[in-house]
Amino acid sequence: MGELGHKLLDLLEPEGSQGSLERRRRVGLGGGDTEENGEQDPGGKLANRDSGIDSISSPSTSEEMCFLGEVEEGGREEVEPTNTLTQRCSARDSEGDSDMEDGSADEGEIPPERLDPCEFTARQKVYNIANELLQTEKAYVSRLHLLDQVFCARLLEEAGTKGSFPVEVVMGIFSNICSIYCFHQKFLLPELEKRMQEWDSNPRIGDILQKLAPFLKMYGEYVKNFDRAMELLNSWTERSSQFKSIIQEVQREEACGNLTLQHHMLEPVQRIPRYELLLKDYLQKLPEDSRDRRDAEKSLDLIGTAAEHSNAAIKKMERMHKLLKVYELLGGEEDIVNPTNELIKEGHILKLSAKNGTTQDRYLILFNDRLLYCVPKLRLIGQKYSVRARIDVDGMELKHSSSPNLTRTFLVSGKQRSLELQARTEEEKKLWIQAIETTMSCHEQTMETYKLLNSTHREEDETPPNSPNTDLGRRAPTPIREKEVTMCMKCQEAFNSITKRRHHCKACGHVVCGKCSEFRARLVYDNNRTNRVCVDCYGALHGSLPSPGYNVHTPQRRKSILEKQASVVAEHSVLCSYMHYLEKGAKSWHKGWFVIPQNEPMVLYIYGAPQDVKAQRSIPLIGFEVTPTDPGERSDRRHVFKISQSQLSFYFSPETEELQHRWMSALSRAGRGEDCNPRTLLLETEEEHEMTSGPLGDT
Repeated sequence: MGELGHKLLDLLEPEGSQGSLERRRRVGLGGGDTEENGEQDPGGKLANRDSGIDSISSPSTSEEMCFLGEVEEGGREEVEPTNTLTQRCSARDSEGDSDMEDGSADEGEIPPERLDPCEFTARQKVYNIANELLQTEKAYVSRLHLLDQVFCARLLEEAGTKGSFPVEVVMGIFSNICSIYCFHQKFLLPELEKRMQEWDSNPRIGDILQKLAPFLKMYGEYVKNFDRAMELLNSWTERSSQFKSIIQEVQREEACGNLTLQHHMLEPVQRIPRYELLLKDYLQKLPEDSRDRRDAEKSLDLIGTAAEHSNAAIKKMERMHKLLKVYELLGGEEDIVNPTNELIKEGHILKLSAKNGTTQDRYLILFNDRLLYCVPKLRLIGQKYSVRARIDVDGMELKHSSSPNLTRTFLVSGKQRSLELQARTEEEKKLWIQAIETTMSCHEQTMETYKLLNSTHREEDETPPNSPNTDLGRRAPTPIREKEVTMCMKCQEAFNSITKRRHHCKACGHVVCGKCSEFRARLVYDNNRTNRVCVDCYGALHGSLPSPGYNVHTPQRRKSILEKQASVVAEHSVLCSYMHYLEKGAKSWHKGWFVIPQNEPMVLYIYGAPQDVKAQRSIPLIGFEVTPTDPGERSDRRHVFKISQSQLSFYFSPETEELQHRWMSALSRAGRGEDCNPRTLLLETEEEHEMTSGPLGDT
């Protein structure tokens, strides 16, 4: 068996074997073989890290014997490329495909001046690709030398002599990089160099790649270990100052090119796909009848299998890099660097205050299993964020905003928190809603699959989702904004800033007074902490009232016709909006929330705010006449119109001209006793607007 064959079989020996230790000694001391890249390490390495390729399938016996036979026939020694190679090297031509004549060692070489120009160009293209493979291989071997003989060697020396960190950590980080380095530096690179030297008489590379491609399977172990290697590297960089110091010292050297160790460790993962791309390009330029085509196609099949694993690892690394950036953005306070986590979307958004509706700049980070609600930290250099709330995708709901006057808003309701958010543009809102809905759908499908596969899952353990009080205390409520309520949503007494202040029930989200919310209950969504709740929620959570004789409501009180919750009525209304109104004889305007219910289209209800549980008054509309105001009448407000009946008159001032037309149309129909629905009202308003603006637009 030839010398080259023995060396290749030596790479396949398992970690700790005598042959493996001898190889480590030769590479470390520079003895036995000429080392073309880097400096020799006189001290050698302290331990053998080469784990061979035991974890992946090795070439079959027939492949090894066939390969070794071919090696023995050659018996070649390493030869430096001649000046001919340098003279022929040129930039890759980007023109279309052309055929080239088959080169053969048995046939006489045709002088270039006798070749057809297109044929000569095609031969040059094939040569250029082969030469690019050689040049990139040289650069790659120098990077492997940096990883194995510099980074790893110095870390092993520190671990072995001073014990600053375990040797096993270094071995776990660099895996079988020694085997990969030996293979490329001692076998593949010399073969390519010799072939390019004799290219004029033997213009092919497929045979070399075919016999050496099976040994690329050793990359499988490196790729599989890559995630663990990154975790160990990040962990020990933080834990050991000496470990960090050695890495930073090497990274400052010129050979590193101002790149990090992580960047260099990614190169072996990216190298196999690079072989695949070059070989595909080579086959594309190679003539159909070339004697190298069969070997090149077989090589592509072998390399393609290894490239699939590398491409998957590259995609996983891209996801990990994104997670690391977010991890740094959060100052390391959230444990998100996990292979199971996937970053879906992140970005700035406005959050509406539940107290007064003011907007606050916040940062949302959506993962496949959670939504992080973050607030900016006060920093002089570099923006960082702190996690204010974590909302699980499991149980998350997406709702339209309950505030009709606020555009670009939506609600995210989860078990831990509910948020009312506002995007800066409609497009931004659309993208956020699409991302959240897609994430929720994927999570739901995953959970359904898990339930089907989980044999211990029992239907009787489930609680029907629509059961009464199922979510009370188990998920965060959607809080009602305080300014949208003018009275207690339980006792209906009007709020004031001194004796009747507003409070939120942490179980249902209603705005109630102090008397109606003086109770405490433990809520599951808040880690069973004690929270302020209203009397109704206290009774539902505890199964009884706070005291035997306690009842916040007047006993046996007959329900008033005005006790219609504004938000419920507005959901099924002919028209609803804010307006200012003034009754004839009054001195000042008042702002109110006006609703015409669909089930009572002849009645106008006036509320103090959109979430009030009781109307301030109602106005039967039959018999009222709707007219615009006279010039100069009520000029203190815009878009004013009035309704009048006998001696009774009301002035209304909507916020826009469009609302003015819609309200006048709806009230006119109701005054005449005609039925009306929202769509009819909208069409009438549009027709009226077209008639008004039509003549102005005609030319």
